[in-house]
Amino acid sequence: MELGARVLKTGVAVTLALYICALMELTPALIGAVAAILTMQPSIYRSWRHIRDQVRTNVLGAGLALLAGLFFSNEPIAIGMICIVVIMICLKLKMESTIGLTLVTVIAIMDVAGDASVHWSFAVNRFLIIMIGIGSAFLVNIAFFPPQHEKHFLKQVQSVFSRLSLLLRNSIFDKIKESVYKKQREEMLKALHKLEDIYEMFEEERKKLGKRGKRGKRTLNDARLLLVYKQMLRTLRKGLDLQETIGRYYVHLADSSMDERFDRQMEELIKHHELVQLKFEGKLKVEGTVPNRSEASSESFLQEMMKNRSLDEEQLSRVILVAATMYDYGCQITRLDRVVNHYMDKTKSAKPSREDKRSEIE
Repeated sequence: MELGARVLKTGVAVTLALYICALMELTPALIGAVAAILTMQPSIYRSWRHIRDQVRTNVLGAGLALLAGLFFSNEPIAIGMICIVVIMICLKLKMESTIGLTLVTVIAIMDVAGDASVHWSFAVNRFLIIMIGIGSAFLVNIAFFPPQHEKHFLKQVQSVFSRLSLLLRNSIFDKIKESVYKKQREEMLKALHKLEDIYEMFEEERKKLGKRGKRGKRTLNDARLLLVYKQMLRTLRKGLDLQETIGRYYVHLADSSMDERFDRQMEELIKHHELVQLKFEGKLKVEGTVPNRSEASSESFLQEMMKNRSLDEEQLSRVILVAATMYDYGCQITRLDRVVNHYMDKTKSAKPSREDKRSEIE
C-alpha cells in the first residue's frame, strides 16, 4: 500500500477544516470535513476549476434549498425533489463533479427548515461550513506537497518503457512464461493509463497556469516540451500496438532465420528508443550518439519482407502486417528523436542569450 501525497493532503485538509470550524464555533464541523474530502483534486488547476464550479453550484443549491425550506419545510419528498432539480441543473451546466457536495449543501440546509429567521441563520451557518471545507482543500493542495506532474510523468515513462522493452525483446521467440507475460502486460497497461492521466494534468497546468509571453500566450519552450511528452506517449502506444500485433499475427516458421531477422530488427528499434529517452534525460551526449535511422531501417525491412517469395499467401500477409507495424513504431521513434533534438537545441541556444543579458546589465 502506497501512502501518496494526495492521501496526506486530504488528511491535512480535513484537520484544517475541523480546526477552523471549531475556532469559529460553527457546527456541525463534520460537514466541513466532508466538503474538504470531496474537493481535494490531483492537480492545482483542477483544484481551482473544481472550487470555482463548487462555489457556483453550491450557491445555487443553497438558494434553492432556502426557498424550498420556506415553502415546504423539511418534508422528505421536498428534499428529494430539490435534489433532482439540483442534479439536472449541474448536468445542464456540465459540472457533474460538483453534484455530490452540492447535494450535501441542499440536504444540510433543508434539514433545518422551519421558522424563517432560524432557517436563514442555520442556512448561512452550514453554507459557511461547506465553504470552509472547500477553501481548506484548495489551500492545502497549493501549500503542501504541490503536484510534481513532470517528475511523475518522466518516472512513469521509464516504468512503461522498461516493461514494454522486456515484452518486445521476447515477443518473437516467446521466451517469457505465460504467467510472467500476463503480469507484466497488466502492469504495463495500468502504468500507461496512469501515464496518460499524468500527461493530461501536466498539459492542463502548462496551458492554463504556465508562464505567459508578452501577449498572454504560452511560451514556445512550453509548447515544445508538451510536444516532446506527447510524442513520448504516442511512441509508447505504438510499441504496445506492435506487441499486440506480434501476439496475434506473427507466425513461427520451420526456418528460424525469419525469426532471427525479426528479432534483430526489433532489437534495433528498442535500442534506438532507449537511447532517445536517455538523451532527453541528459544521460547521453546529444551529438553523434543516436543514429536517426529507425524509419529508414524499418522501411527497408518492410520492403524486404514484401519481396519474400518463400512464404505462402497467408503467411506473407501476416508477416507484412507485423513488419508494417514495426515500420510505424520506427517512424514514431524517429519523430521522437527529432522533437527531442529540436527541443534540446532551442533550450541550449536560449541559455547564452540570457547570460549575455546579465553581463550587459552588470
